Amino acid sequence: MSRRLRVAVHKFSSCDGCQLAFLSLGESLLDLATQVEFVHFAEAGIVDELADVDLALVEGSISSVEDIARIQAIRQHSRWLVAIGACATSGGLQALRNREDTSAWARAIYPTPETLSMTPRAHRVAQHVPVDFALPGCPVTAVQVLDLVRDRVRGVPVWDQREPLCMDCKRQGWACVLVTHGQPCLGPVTNTGCGALCPAQGRPCYGCFGSAELPNLDGLKRRFATSRTATAAIERRLAMLHSDAPECSDARRGCVPALQAADE
Repeated sequence: MSRRLRVAVHKFSSCDGCQLAFLSLGESLLDLATQVEFVHFAEAGIVDELADVDLALVEGSISSVEDIARIQAIRQHSRWLVAIGACATSGGLQALRNREDTSAWARAIYPTPETLSMTPRAHRVAQHVPVDFALPGCPVTAVQVLDLVRDRVRGVPVWDQREPLCMDCKRQGWACVLVTHGQPCLGPVTNTGCGALCPAQGRPCYGCFGSAELPNLDGLKRRFATSRTATAAIERRLAMLHSDAPECSDARRGCVPALQAADE
């Protein structure tokens, strides 16, 4: 009998949503446990952070001095490391502080800010260690994680689905909220994976699943260049979950001239 795949699930700065999506698998998770060996998964009560593993799933952004040391140690003990969720792949909500004076925030919130060990910026995992695969989403879906682990068990390449969310809307027959209502939707530049939850309810996409392959962010900005309100909404949504993603950082800088022009 071949050895089962050794799997670890690690948490950094995050809300635990991606881990909870994994736990919500229910019976499918119990079935998966017969195919892999979970050696570290604190959310499920299994703790051995520095165990040698075949697959490490990492949730959360790197936001403190301790986080940097931890992720480097985890990388040394992992054959294959996967960043899961928006925090791990592109900074998440924590990276909103990257645009402000972090020390000022700390002084305003904490009575003894000098005791904090947080870094000046919150980073995606790939800023500190090599990442073998990135699984975006806020949060990731249970199916995403399950498919990834099963692909590793079978020894087949993991499917990297990078098509725009618009394709999902078309397959399901949802009316385009950008075209029909002029709403600031990120669907054309966002990776599919959520099942088009927001457009299905007539709401614009907020970009939870990160950047699609070859996103035309400049084209999307030009679409709303004449509307100050819509351009500001696009900027906020690009910044909300993916502040540490290079393509979103560039896009936010590009939004500023459009906003200024609208004011003139």
